[in-house]
Amino acid sequence: MAIHPTAIIHPSAALGSQVEIGPFCIIGPHVTVGERCVLQGHVVLERDVILGADCQLYFGAVLGGPPQDTKYEGEQTFVRVGERNIIREYVTIHRATGEGQSTLVGDDNMIMAYCHLGHNVQMGSNILMANSAGLSGHVVLEDRVIIGGMVGFHQYVRVGRLAMVGGYSKLTQDAPPFMLVDGNPARVIGTNFRGLRRAGVTPAGRDALKQAYRMLFRENVNRGRVLAAVGEQLGEYDEVKYLLDFLSKPSYAGRRLDPLARPAQEPEEAE
Repeated sequence: MAIHPTAIIHPSAALGSQVEIGPFCIIGPHVTVGERCVLQGHVVLERDVILGADCQLYFGAVLGGPPQDTKYEGEQTFVRVGERNIIREYVTIHRATGEGQSTLVGDDNMIMAYCHLGHNVQMGSNILMANSAGLSGHVVLEDRVIIGGMVGFHQYVRVGRLAMVGGYSKLTQDAPPFMLVDGNPARVIGTNFRGLRRAGVTPAGRDALKQAYRMLFRENVNRGRVLAAVGEQLGEYDEVKYLLDFLSKPSYAGRRLDPLARPAQEPEEAE
């Protein structure tokens, strides 16, 4: 264990073996730093951060700050980060809103400089997030997503597995799995062919997704009828099944996770 003498570490923090804590780092209350993690200079883990093993945090990264949410009233919430993540300079990751809730980061992600993960974000594994991309509250990134630089996400947006979002895009709606999304506002412009190939999706599966894209994302199509047609013609492929399931859920303004997409509870009958 190597801890620089200028680092400030709260007595309640727990440090794993072989960690490296650089100059002027601040580790606050109830923080756990996993084995072999490296924190370079001026890293701040404010409070209630659980950091998995073998993570690298670069200069100026700040994790565990309070959520930028007017609903937050000081309840205990967390940031939970998995293993082998690379978190570059000046990344900010905020705690969640809601008692006991967590902002989650999976394993083996690279989060490049100046990115922001807002409260209650759920980030999967094997994700690459390029410089200065920003995730608003409750955004969900599924596994193996690639996010270009300077991308902005509306709250409650969900990005499906193996999707790719082009740089400078503005996402106000969910981005389907396996697709390439780009623009302001963002729209589906093709399949993530290279990502699918790297992920080991079979040539037949890639061709099926390409055919599904041509059927689903043309202008002025009846989405319900096309979903049924795609299911009949291409439903034997697991990737197509997942795509159809992703698209078939009810949504509000194209965001399935948005609370306004969920049916309101019926009022109880008066006694």
